[in-house]
Amino acid sequence: MTPIRIRRLSDQDTLAQARTPQDLLTALYANRGLTEPAEAAPGLVALEPMTALRGLGQAVVLLAELVQGGGHILVVGDYDADGATGSALAVRGLKSLGARQVSFLVPSRFDNGYGLSPAVVEAASERAADLILTVDNGISSLSGVARARELGIPVLVTDHHLPGDQLPDAVAIVNPNQAGCDFPSKHLAGVGVVFYLLAALRGHLRESGWLGADRPEPNLAELLDLVALGTVADVVTLDRNNRILVEQGLRRIRAGRCSAGLSALLQVAGRDPARVTASDLGFFVAPRLNAAGRLEEMSLGVECLLTDDPARALEIAQVLDGLNQRRKEIEGEMRDQAEGLLDGLVLDGETLPPALCLFGKDWHQGVSGIVAARIRERYHRPVIAFADAGGGWLRGSARSIDGLHIRDAIDRVDRQRPGLIDRFGGHAMAAGLTLRAESLEAFRDAFVEAVRAQLGDVPATPEIRSDGALPARLMTLETAELLRLAGPWGKDFPEPRFDGVFEVLSARIVGERHLKLRVAPPDGQPIEAIGFNLGERLALAQGEVRLAYRLDVNDYRGVRSPQLLLDHLQSGPPSTDDRA
Repeated sequence: MTPIRIRRLSDQDTLAQARTPQDLLTALYANRGLTEPAEAAPGLVALEPMTALRGLGQAVVLLAELVQGGGHILVVGDYDADGATGSALAVRGLKSLGARQVSFLVPSRFDNGYGLSPAVVEAASERAADLILTVDNGISSLSGVARARELGIPVLVTDHHLPGDQLPDAVAIVNPNQAGCDFPSKHLAGVGVVFYLLAALRGHLRESGWLGADRPEPNLAELLDLVALGTVADVVTLDRNNRILVEQGLRRIRAGRCSAGLSALLQVAGRDPARVTASDLGFFVAPRLNAAGRLEEMSLGVECLLTDDPARALEIAQVLDGLNQRRKEIEGEMRDQAEGLLDGLVLDGETLPPALCLFGKDWHQGVSGIVAARIRERYHRPVIAFADAGGGWLRGSARSIDGLHIRDAIDRVDRQRPGLIDRFGGHAMAAGLTLRAESLEAFRDAFVEAVRAQLGDVPATPEIRSDGALPARLMTLETAELLRLAGPWGKDFPEPRFDGVFEVLSARIVGERHLKLRVAPPDGQPIEAIGFNLGERLALAQGEVRLAYRLDVNDYRGVRSPQLLLDHLQSGPPSTDDRA
């Protein structure tokens, strides 16, 4: 098991002074750089102005001509939850603004690969598209956009991925991460970019007189449930701008004003819409939506988010739930096989190579990214899991660790070994690539060296950041309820995590991999604790242990009680206090 260090965010345990749950929340916000609780999620008026988004003016003029002229706008999205929500948002939003011909197309992960490929453009041509609007993709689709130009189909790219050295020859590009874009929130998800585009288009159509008494102006805030889901699902940084979008979307869901599809997905996941949190969207809704793109085609997921018929939405949600169960089974088998590939190494956290490239002949392309993430978490190494894509090709899903920009590492390999990689793209923490099967060994060696150049032979010991010790008097249902709804919590605005010493009263394994404990804090009442995928630490769960955990609500058969969600368990108290 990889050693983990627990570090506290503050130089002194300010939580010890908290007497009430609200005092605690104020201290937690301060740990995240917020001095006023109201700054955690201000209203929509505090969103960054759309005028700073490069290319937005050209995009709006182009769309307005198609909307007012009745042209066919074809939305081409990605096959993940961000792409699905962004596609549904684009279709719903454009129709609400008066567009008469709007359809969508989601490329198949297995047949088309990622992005706007020439094959996808051919399909768009067959559908007589007057404009292709990409969502959450397109910034790297050079050949696809070129083919569209040949066919006379203009392309409007909306994306948030990092661009390469060359941009596609699109009519307009809206991407906060393109060179020359002064938009301050660089972490917009693909669905967030679409929301800004629709807001700008609404303003243009209002000024042109298209919207008025005969064609009422839509309230785009009604679509923020989709923006919240896509933003959380894509695990983008929850900066101030994204927190506003997510918080406003969560408010609509809790008030019962979300789409029929999202409501149905919450229902099959067993989550209460009135108490929904960002974590619920990320860990319960998004996987079910993603299951369509991982195992079949994401068109089913987009359809779920587009229908206004609750019965049809529930029918699709149940199919997606079944796909997600199948995904879990495939993932478990692949993870066991991946760990088997590592059995020949001395798995002590010191002698592993600085990066891992794994390949399974029968691995599922749609699940390889999840397996890469699981192996990364277990061994604290950047991981690329490759699956057979047919025709002698391998498709890899890469997941990184803090301190390594994995797309840049792959780019380094591509520059040093031209032709080794067919294509690649992604973010700092996740990427994808395609290469020939015979190139795998050469790529593995080059990738390990690229990672070694950044991290050395052994990555730094992974850390769990803690807000400090939670006083036993605040381990209550009231505190847990407040923290659940006080976010939204997410990447770079983390959910409150605490650490402390507890006495283990009982310990057992549930669900094959999960650790179930009953523990008691010093001078406090016993409390239940659950550690998902921490079953391997059962032997350590005795006597006095140090836990890193989040305080959550356990809702069992209508009875709500506080519980600890364990992130880490280590035996005995630390000899010294670690500080961030």
